[in-house]
Amino acid sequence: MEIVLETNNLEKKYKDFRALNHTDIHIEKGAIYGLIGKNGAGKTTLIRIICGLQEPTNGSYTIYGVNNSNSNITNVRKRMGAIIETPSIYGEMTARDNLIEQYKLVGMPSMDGVDELLKLVGLENTGKKKSKNFSLGMKQRLGIAIALANHPDFLILDEPMNGLDPQGIIEIRELILKLNKERRITILISSHYLDELSKIATHYGFLDNGSIIKEISSEELMKKMEHKIELKVSNPKDFVQYFEEKKISYEVMNSKTINVYGKYNLSKFINELSKKSLIADEIHEIEESLENYYMNLIGGGRVD
Repeated sequence: MEIVLETNNLEKKYKDFRALNHTDIHIEKGAIYGLIGKNGAGKTTLIRIICGLQEPTNGSYTIYGVNNSNSNITNVRKRMGAIIETPSIYGEMTARDNLIEQYKLVGMPSMDGVDELLKLVGLENTGKKKSKNFSLGMKQRLGIAIALANHPDFLILDEPMNGLDPQGIIEIRELILKLNKERRITILISSHYLDELSKIATHYGFLDNGSIIKEISSEELMKKMEHKIELKVSNPKDFVQYFEEKKISYEVMNSKTINVYGKYNLSKFINELSKKSLIADEIHEIEESLENYYMNLIGGGRVD
């Protein structure tokens, strides 16, 4: 699998403050990579370094295999589009004029594709309306269109759903999925809207105090988050034998803990076990959310 972005022991210090601390991240081609972390965890700092707006204090990163110390990194970044913090929009211009201006800035040979981009982000009917009068959701979609002006195959979005109403969030979510599936754009998206992120991300990186503490695919994460019954037992072999016979999905966590995956009526499940003289010391029914998983991972706190 081709790696679009990889960082190696990346550090960023501001006097006595360490914004990034030996940060290692790996983003595969075609992924929607959800970068999760509290405010101040280092998300925007990481994004600004990748986009060339800041230099790392130590460590390195590669984009499409080109190291940041290589003079060719500037050309590689032409394959990228990004929105960092807030979209760069000229408020007195229409959506179309904003795109035309961006086409000029990135040196596009013609204005072909402007109308197609406006249609892609759902702004084709805004006419002469100035962008300063757009809703926040419309401004975000225009920002994404501007980031797409140079036809990138790697798109970075820093909190694109921040402040949006439910309809605006849905529109951004659908647009991100469309860009990924139809245009095959690899996307790095930082967000604290974890419920929404769980609907689109294919991979996750959990950032805490400037370090990536866990990278995981959505498939692996869903298995960890799915409904389960946690059994504390003194005789795991007997339970394992029963689960094997009944083809029950389980995982032995340690010498005294077994997780059973799937949705079961807890009373009936306990009753079936007791018929086989399988008595657990403790039984807990667990159903995790992405937010709970993250909070457990970092040891509490809120995602702000």
